[in-house]
Amino acid sequence: MATWRDRALRRVFHTYWQFQRGMTLGVRGVVFDQHRRVCLIRHTYVAGWQLPGGGVEVGETLFDALARELQEEANISLTAPARLHGVFLQRAVSRRDHVAVFVAEDFVQPALPAANREIAACGWFAPNAMPEETTPGTRRRIAEVVAGTLPAPVW
Repeated sequence: MATWRDRALRRVFHTYWQFQRGMTLGVRGVVFDQHRRVCLIRHTYVAGWQLPGGGVEVGETLFDALARELQEEANISLTAPARLHGVFLQRAVSRRDHVAVFVAEDFVQPALPAANREIAACGWFAPNAMPEETTPGTRRRIAEVVAGTLPAPVW
């Protein structure tokens, strides 16, 4: 459950982005290892376990943003292109926030990243045994990918 601090920080970030950009665009990766476990991260500034990812910078492609965010947050380097699962409106965050979700299975991860100022933890979990604090949107995206169902348009 998001705390008042999480909601306040999110509001500050999105107010800033509102003036910097007309719309926010992010990427997330559903990354599966050889055991079909999925990589999840926990940020220091928002509650819950989530898919690794983040914002797309000006002049950056979605694929480049995904590769950068996976490297920064989970120490994952893609060795083959990820495939697009869907693009979602994330209304709970903002009416202007969109997230592109990719599925990746070809990568290297020399080691789990150490905790830092942004990432509190990173781990691998079976889709049917994720941490209780995994966010609902994260659970929905993983369930869609695992079941092979069409993605819902809203996060």
